[in-house]
Amino acid sequence: MPYRRTENVVRRLAEREQTIVDAARSAAASGGMAAVQIASVAERAGIASGTVYRYFPSKSDLVTELVGAVTERALDAMREAANAAPGPLSALAAAIATFSARVLAERRLAWAAIAEPVDSEIDAVRLEFRKSLIAEIENRMRLAMMHGHLPDQDVALAAPAVVGALLEGLIGPHAPDIGADKVKAREAVQNATLFALRALGVVDARARGLVAQVKLG
Repeated sequence: MPYRRTENVVRRLAEREQTIVDAARSAAASGGMAAVQIASVAERAGIASGTVYRYFPSKSDLVTELVGAVTERALDAMREAANAAPGPLSALAAAIATFSARVLAERRLAWAAIAEPVDSEIDAVRLEFRKSLIAEIENRMRLAMMHGHLPDQDVALAAPAVVGALLEGLIGPHAPDIGADKVKAREAVQNATLFALRALGVVDARARGLVAQVKLG
């Protein structure tokens, strides 16, 4: 009979893979994608390089998995916050604010996962990340428009414009250096969300009210 892995073996393998991805995440958060090397990731994970290669045959495979993990966590957080909001426009504000807070809290990692220059093979994966983020904002915009909370507009143009503005304003090379100041970080997230809502046609008073209602943790 062919060998079948037991549940314990499957669980241990999954845990080891997650340990490797977490180590890669830590490396990228401190030194960008250039820091995601098999040897250094293995050292962070407390395992041999050969073990990493058994799970990820190349750096590209590891980075691809890392970007996928970052994407999934960001989208899950955005959806959870939006789904908990009381209405479509509040959901849009919550999604924008949650995304802004996450990228600002992990600025180096977010830049590495989204915009840092890398090999073309990896860049294709990151483009999918951007597409997923844009699609989430698009969906929230369409629902808000459907219920009359936003003026009619080209969401296919507006959504990527919003995502681009948030990335450039919060973590781009010319974004203000907030450091570890939590008060300034919160203000930056609120201002970025306010900017996005205004840009999408929400009147100022309403936009300010929505930002005030958003829970940022």
